[in-house]
Amino acid sequence: MRRYYTPAEVEVHNTANDCWVSFFNRVYDLSILVQDNRDSEQSEPIIAAAGTDITHWFDAKNRDPVTYIDPTTNTRVYFCPQGRFLHVPPIGPDSSWDNEFRIPWWKNEKYCIGSLTRKIRKIRIINTLTKHDDILEVCSEETLNEILDRYIPINQHADSYTWKRLGRPLDMEKTLDQNDIPDETEEYIDLGIDEDEYIPAIHLYFNDDLTVA
Repeated sequence: MRRYYTPAEVEVHNTANDCWVSFFNRVYDLSILVQDNRDSEQSEPIIAAAGTDITHWFDAKNRDPVTYIDPTTNTRVYFCPQGRFLHVPPIGPDSSWDNEFRIPWWKNEKYCIGSLTRKIRKIRIINTLTKHDDILEVCSEETLNEILDRYIPINQHADSYTWKRLGRPLDMEKTLDQNDIPDETEEYIDLGIDEDEYIPAIHLYFNDDLTVA
């Protein structure tokens, strides 16, 4: 598991058997929850939202589902336009209501698998040995070691290279920003320049001691 995920990584987990969602910049794997309650119609809104951000379902102050005043009963009830979902209590008495879960899923840390990045960055990885030139989408909060982990599927010996920027070895325990590789996309946008016109490059130099695959 990673510490940070991109929206695109959450988006591919969009089925009842593989159900991720994000809210308040955190990522939750609700696959087990959905499977344990597959026969409940209250699973359906969650399945329909799989792979998306559902922050709008919740109140920013208390992190509980959004509520409103019902004009008919003049009481506060949960606002679930997509349908009442798991662990949201019914409006009135309901003998089928099972509240033995103790902690509602949206506050249960066991489902949280990491954070949603606040900013995606693109970085070029240029292998000076093989001449391969790859562009990765990474999370701005990730260290170079975490970016290396993303690069492993492209080059399983990535650990056997020194990572450099403009000839300067990089600190693998630090982020791109901390390694003086700033995110300049906002400046490019302000100037009306396509942000993909210039993607910072990191050069990999082979160290001779191949990592065992």
